[in-house]
Amino acid sequence: MNQPLISVIVPTRNSEPVLRPCLQSIKDQTYPNIELIVVDRDSTDATKQIAAEFTTHIYNHGPERSAQRNLGAQKATGQYLAIIDSDMELDPEVIEQCFAQFVADPTLAGVVIPEESFGQGFWAQCKRLERSFYVGVTWIEAARCFPTKTYHQLGGYDVTMVSGEDWDLARRAEQLGPIGHTQALIRHNEGRINLWKTLKKKYYYAQQAKAYLEKSQTGSKLTAQVGPLQRYKLFFSKPGHLFRNPILGIGMLFMKTCEYAAGAFGYYGSSLRRKPV
Repeated sequence: MNQPLISVIVPTRNSEPVLRPCLQSIKDQTYPNIELIVVDRDSTDATKQIAAEFTTHIYNHGPERSAQRNLGAQKATGQYLAIIDSDMELDPEVIEQCFAQFVADPTLAGVVIPEESFGQGFWAQCKRLERSFYVGVTWIEAARCFPTKTYHQLGGYDVTMVSGEDWDLARRAEQLGPIGHTQALIRHNEGRINLWKTLKKKYYYAQQAKAYLEKSQTGSKLTAQVGPLQRYKLFFSKPGHLFRNPILGIGMLFMKTCEYAAGAFGYYGSSLRRKPV
């Protein structure tokens, strides 16, 4: 079977602690014909040096990851594109299964690669539990692999978005064709989560969420993505899974509630600041 080139794009920003396992997992893919592209954003650590161990296709661009991904797509020569974050590690069969999905159904506009979390400490275990509820949930998962022509037809990621850009691109892709799904996983390295830093990040991203909310159509999918009610409904739909370890279950619900509170402060605070006097 013809095995066309697949370009894997990794945006980075001071990614030294997680980058080598990420790039090694791409190098170890069972699919043999891969072009690896790293698009950095002014890293001050050893990110670029680590990237140079794996590829010569290294660029510097910004200001945010959407612009980095789009530059990588412009530089790519593959027939398909896979967008992978620097704190992700791939099962060996991920790219092979993405290609198999496109072969099985040439009308596909994208392929979802389900994610699983890992990390150190209590809060990382809570995040792992949370993410385990999302596998196969179409209103949360977003495609990460696309035919290159489709990606360019869509215009890539919206560079005005700092939050929700994955969902936005996936929503637009769904308008062009069906979305496939691999069995192989992405393993998201959460590291050691600091709850306070996590809440500050949620606050920041919520401040930037207005572009996604205004651009997206209202309806059940958007409400489920950004609102708490459908998330809690999803969690409590599997009480045995949620409370298999009661301490983790309660911790996960507490962390998620704090994230929503931080997001509400960020979003509504930024909205108030934008109102004319």
